[in-house]
Amino acid sequence: MALSDSFFGQKFGIDEHALQSYLSEALSDGGEYADVYFEYLATSNLSIDESIVKSAIQGVSLGVGVRVISGERTGYAYSDDLSPEKIRRAARVAACIAKGPSKVDKTGFDESRKRNLYPLVTAPAETDLRDRVELVKRADRAARAYDPRVFQVQASYVDSLRQVLVATSDGVLSVDRQPLARLGVSVLAREGDGSPQRGYAGGGGRVALDFFQSERTPEYFAGEAARQAIVQLTAVPAPAGETTVVLGPGWPGILLHEAVGHGLEADFNRKKVSAFSDRIGQLVASPLVTVVDDGTIQNRRGSLNVDDEGVPTERNVLIEKGVLRGYLFDKLSSRLLKAGPTGNGRRESYQHIPMPRMTNTFMLAGESDPEEIIRSTPRGLYCASFGGGQVDITSGNFVFAASESYLIEDGRITRPVRGATLIGNGPEALKYVSMVGHDLALDEGVGICGKEGQSVPVGVGIPTIKLDRMTVGGTAQ
Repeated sequence: MALSDSFFGQKFGIDEHALQSYLSEALSDGGEYADVYFEYLATSNLSIDESIVKSAIQGVSLGVGVRVISGERTGYAYSDDLSPEKIRRAARVAACIAKGPSKVDKTGFDESRKRNLYPLVTAPAETDLRDRVELVKRADRAARAYDPRVFQVQASYVDSLRQVLVATSDGVLSVDRQPLARLGVSVLAREGDGSPQRGYAGGGGRVALDFFQSERTPEYFAGEAARQAIVQLTAVPAPAGETTVVLGPGWPGILLHEAVGHGLEADFNRKKVSAFSDRIGQLVASPLVTVVDDGTIQNRRGSLNVDDEGVPTERNVLIEKGVLRGYLFDKLSSRLLKAGPTGNGRRESYQHIPMPRMTNTFMLAGESDPEEIIRSTPRGLYCASFGGGQVDITSGNFVFAASESYLIEDGRITRPVRGATLIGNGPEALKYVSMVGHDLALDEGVGICGKEGQSVPVGVGIPTIKLDRMTVGGTAQ
């Protein structure tokens, strides 16, 4: 696509001559590299509570960020005004911050290689708002009809359509149109005078609106959320102590994302503050464990045609049969560590500087039957879903709350438990993986990853896996 035919070319008159002038301004005080990131973001946010649509918000934000790199210094400035004078002013500010001796000669742009991981004719954000309001109404009705013990339902729907343009001083020009949508349902249920119990389900991705009308309907998510809440009504307090833990497929991969994935981001390893620093080629997990970060899976929440630095995303093998093979890089870390970028430079918006971030991170399937994994466990805990957690990147220590878990007794999943937390160390925990199921599943599409104040959409996944040893914090007396 010619720049003149792109969204920013047609709407704002951005052309190659203007981009060249902004980059030249950014490098006017020296510097080894510069880029300009344009963003136009249209969003919708709907919510229903007490069977009343409480909010329906639509908005647009736009702006441009200019970055200059000189050695380990980075200058960054942004503007929410796309007039040429304001963009040049931002470029001059970034140039001042990262002033350096180097100069870059710019000669022209080559477009990044073309692909389309989310080939939508019409993004959800471009449809009639009434059709999207109906989704949350349907979710509310379905959850309330599930069981009379359900007494409160909240449903939300959010979507966005992000238009981006990235131009770099090393001659790369990228444009992308990035749709995203997510539906979520939260349910409270109560038995008599007992304590309320909560269930949550949701999902989406870089999908068209018909995804919610045919593949993952409001009724599906509402039923799953209500089921979780009802299950918790009969849950017993979780036992505490060291035991065998079996993680179910899909969303429990959030433990892998937090306890291991962040430690494999190159900025932490460049600064040598990660538990995985200087360990390339070493055994860091069970030989049954292979971990991949893949931003190229079609329509997935964490996928991108190009990252937020204009680099095409890739499938990156991080741990292969237990051996650490690589890290996730943005351009700054790849320059400083003299490694190739991996398509993991991400930012929340034009107001934020890019940094290494995950896309879709998961463990590859093994050969074990999931039912055999359960049968092989005389006593333990089965975790079907997780809530919040905390991780220390430097040590690798983590604490995670299991939102849905069950006792394993005599090789069978039995009573639901509540209040279970998993306590451990990421690199150490993976060494105790003794069985990996053949049932790899990715999450439904709800992941939001936070790092240094920035949030980006991500995906996680895992097959059923057995960890022979893990400390469980519980509430049983």
